[in-house]
Amino acid sequence: MNQTTRKYSVPTVAIHWLMLFLLAAVYAAMELRDIFPKGSAERNAMKTWHFMLGLSVLGLVALRLVARMLGSAPPIVPAPPRWQISLAHSLHLALYSLMIGLPLLGWLLLSAAGKPVPFFGVELPALLAPDKALAEQIKEIHETFATIGYFLIGAHALAALFHHYVVRDNTLRRMLPTRD
Repeated sequence: MNQTTRKYSVPTVAIHWLMLFLLAAVYAAMELRDIFPKGSAERNAMKTWHFMLGLSVLGLVALRLVARMLGSAPPIVPAPPRWQISLAHSLHLALYSLMIGLPLLGWLLLSAAGKPVPFFGVELPALLAPDKALAEQIKEIHETFATIGYFLIGAHALAALFHHYVVRDNTLRRMLPTRD
């Protein structure tokens, strides 16, 4: 997991972009379910994919954290001001909280709703006893944080583009899946 002096390692870059793809698929599955009638096999399939892909985020974030602990970030050149570094760290913390919290909330929601927790042919154990009122509360929290996720992901992308096109530093290039 050692980085070169100018770029993140290939595994780190791959995990980053795989996470983006996975998060896009999780969000798409929930957004696209609405084009199908309630109770239809297609709508239920979209929900099942949302559950399974959401739980996959939890596994991939564990890999991301290991990669982050084993490697170091290549420096940003030229170095940004301290306030930008603090803001970036805060945004990353919020994104990691989202990537851990949303799948766990989803698992808790299914458990409290008394629904199975599917994961690619395996049914995961319930984390809570069925409780309809609690399920409604968890659903509200899950949906609120999912909405916040759109803004966090958008802010992350905008910050990378700002650094690339306005500041013209190497922030984005460090994470691109290309050779330098």
